[in-house]
Amino acid sequence: MNFCSQCGGAVSLLIPKGDNLPRHVCQCCGTIHYLNPKLVIGCVAEWEDRILLCRRSIAPRYGLWTLPAGFMENGESTSQAAVRETLEEACARVEILQLFSLVNVPHINQVHLFYRARLLDKAFSAGQETLETALFSEDSIPWQEIAFQSVALCLRAYFSDRSAGRFVFHEEDLLPAAA
Repeated sequence: MNFCSQCGGAVSLLIPKGDNLPRHVCQCCGTIHYLNPKLVIGCVAEWEDRILLCRRSIAPRYGLWTLPAGFMENGESTSQAAVRETLEEACARVEILQLFSLVNVPHINQVHLFYRARLLDKAFSAGQETLETALFSEDSIPWQEIAFQSVALCLRAYFSDRSAGRFVFHEEDLLPAAA
């Protein structure tokens, strides 16, 4: 960040009084600009014994499969973001069942939240950021073509819980891949 979004003045990276982390502070008006993690919100959308996946039509991970998910917008709750993202990515309508998985991804300043949801009907199709959508049973999940590690963790937890006959909340931390 180079300039203040309040007054246009130059900002400097420094630790404000009473804080313990460097922040972008405007040298003109004194506004402190906080840069915080982004929330990625999505759904494990269920239809009978199958899960809805989307093949990505955008970078990163073009052409790979993922759960319908994306960045939360200002002014919406996490469950509203999950419903909206599922509609945008897969043109699918869902009923939210429960918050299921939280994956902390601190090395890229993100938190991924996935809800269990029930598809309201089989009227789904590819959205703007999706090449195709499909329902997958557990034994047909394209594990080698899953776009994101957080999605793979969520799906494994989902199938494990389903096999155990009960769904519980899962929390994981993803560390950067070893070099």
